[in-house]
Amino acid sequence: MGLMRSFAGLLIGLPVVLTAQQVGNLDAPVVKPKSYVVYGAEPQSVAAGKRSVLELHFRVLDGYHVNSHTPKSELLIPTRIELQPAAGVKTEAVEYPVGTSYSFSFDPTEKLDVYTGAFTVKLPVVAEAGTHTVDATLRYQACDHAACYPPKSLPVQVIFTAK
Repeated sequence: MGLMRSFAGLLIGLPVVLTAQQVGNLDAPVVKPKSYVVYGAEPQSVAAGKRSVLELHFRVLDGYHVNSHTPKSELLIPTRIELQPAAGVKTEAVEYPVGTSYSFSFDPTEKLDVYTGAFTVKLPVVAEAGTHTVDATLRYQACDHAACYPPKSLPVQVIFTAK
């Protein structure tokens, strides 16, 4: 009899527990990252007066991808670096990595070209001797498995020494 009463009490309390787990605060702010890509700044050295290549290391946050430099759809915004001129530094065309083929579950026939996880962009330079800073902006569009988000701009500072 005591067991039946406990079991009945459990059944009566179960809907309350389930309901309590489904209750949330609709006014709570939606937690979205401010940036989907992180830049790993590290000091680099190159030979002064000679063509050298700087490496810019980026990482896309887990659960997201960004369009590659060539996303395979003109509707998508490609990832690209915009460089500011720097005194004593001559830059050449940026070299982007090859992307990975990706398709959404709702349209497996369409393949896009994306970057996920870590990726490296190479920047060929010829620099005078000394310490230099090249300011740049990484422009990208991040997506997850269900949607793409508005384009973002990530300020980048490439600091290096030419010896």
